[in-house]
Amino acid sequence: MSPSCAFCDIARGEGPAAVVAREDRFCAFLDARPVFKGHVLVVPADHVPDLAALPEADLAPLFSLARRLAAAVEAGLGSQGAFVGINNKVSQSVPHLHVHVVPRTKGDGLRGFFWPRTKYVKDIERDDYARRIREALR
Repeated sequence: MSPSCAFCDIARGEGPAAVVAREDRFCAFLDARPVFKGHVLVVPADHVPDLAALPEADLAPLFSLARRLAAAVEAGLGSQGAFVGINNKVSQSVPHLHVHVVPRTKGDGLRGFFWPRTKYVKDIERDDYARRIREALR
């Protein structure tokens, strides 16, 4: 873990975040600046700067959690699908490996890689999205 990494802080339970899952060596939480509400980030609990630095043994468990979260955002939020992706180094706003799981609906306006961002109106709204995904993940 890196003492100056926001995602390490969240993984340790010390940083502010709406956590939707903590499993073994991974943590998943809502993006503070979501593309769409319910946008989840899945991160290794240990500091891993990028995909190339991820230990091979962690690859399958990381993407297993991302896959289950993609299903959970559909079931929990009523989305029609999900975008699952990684910015590897370029466009990583936090230099800690993270997988984006973004709820998608046909006609949602997402085009290419120029995505507008939105905000949760209040923390209670954010927390409700996190709760719904958590419940669907079970």
